[in-house]
Amino acid sequence: MQIADVIAAGCVMPVIVIDKAHDAPALGEALLEGGIRTAEITLRTASALDAITAMAQACPDLMVGAGTMMTAEHARQVRDAGGCFAVSPGATDALIAGCAAAKLPLLPGASSVSEMMQLGEKGFSLLKFFPASAAGGVDFIKALISPLPQFQFCPTGGISLADAPDWLALDNVPCVGGSWIAPRDVIAENNFTTIKQNAITAAALTKQRS
Repeated sequence: MQIADVIAAGCVMPVIVIDKAHDAPALGEALLEGGIRTAEITLRTASALDAITAMAQACPDLMVGAGTMMTAEHARQVRDAGGCFAVSPGATDALIAGCAAAKLPLLPGASSVSEMMQLGEKGFSLLKFFPASAAGGVDFIKALISPLPQFQFCPTGGISLADAPDWLALDNVPCVGGSWIAPRDVIAENNFTTIKQNAITAAALTKQRS
């Protein structure tokens, strides 16, 4: 699998912070029932790796990856946990090498033109734009269509259901990352009915764009 396969699976990727691994199977099922095919579980809690394992095992039709990847050791841990892709807020040579060694497809983060060009030199053409709203928003990425046509972006950070369509209208944005689909507090409440409905709404953005 390549990172392009993950991006092609849908126009919205849930960005998930989960505190209890045992909530992961029901969460994954709610996402699938709502039409979502990818899930980025961020490595921001002690339960993240166990949650990746639990979700990947319970929901084999869901592409489960890890976000907030920072180190080569993270790459090994995510691979061993059953994650099938990685997303990072930025990118270092060590992280890129670690993901390559673990055979873990990486969506590396960048927020400046220089960072994007450097990642292009390393063979990347699909990039995470982070933090999307704070780093320039829709206008910044729109301005890159002509000078940097080789790049496609998955903006993440501060994106909501209200402005996701504005991002997805851009030719160089096939996918956005959003935490509104499965908010941390809603997961903690085990309110998977709401998460399923949020997933249905997010998946509809894909249909509108197709």
